[in-house]
Amino acid sequence: MRPDAEVEPGSLLVAAPSLNDPNFTRTVVYVIDQRPEGTLGVVLNRPSEVAVHDVLPPWGPHVSKPQCVHIGGPVEQKTALCLAALKAGTDPSVVEGLVGVQGPVALIDLDAEPEDLVPLVRGLRVFAGYSGWGEGQLAGEIERGDWIVVTGLADDVLAEANVDLWGRVLRRQGMPLALLSTYPTDVRNN
Repeated sequence: MRPDAEVEPGSLLVAAPSLNDPNFTRTVVYVIDQRPEGTLGVVLNRPSEVAVHDVLPPWGPHVSKPQCVHIGGPVEQKTALCLAALKAGTDPSVVEGLVGVQGPVALIDLDAEPEDLVPLVRGLRVFAGYSGWGEGQLAGEIERGDWIVVTGLADDVLAEANVDLWGRVLRRQGMPLALLSTYPTDVRNN
């Protein structure tokens, strides 16, 4: 079985404490698409200093707090993606402007009219760029121990900036993964 066999849309890739790539240190990546030819996701816990209102004025008042653009990853950072947690009973397959990802999480077409879609969501987040892996690349990184694959929750997509999402996701996994949540940011300060 491939190391990335359990990765599917809605999975979280939690950076292992040993992952030192500055793009992904202590990150939580929400997987949007997983296919044999590659994987696409967004980093959930990298807020920027840029307000959504400054770059996408129609959507600015509707994004969850903090109302900033999040850094989705190092790939195509001039591209914006929007994830939403839908209200109960909303079927994204019958709503123009929504593309279902997993359960109540959907991609929102940022070219759509906010007024048409906002009543259907309980929160949304805008990301600049994304995280992507080519064929076999993520499997190799998982096998090397760079990523821990866990099930994501819709509320993970909406986590506020002051929440340690990395630690929170690890803690809810139970033992022994929960112990990793106590791993110091810099082991030299331990």
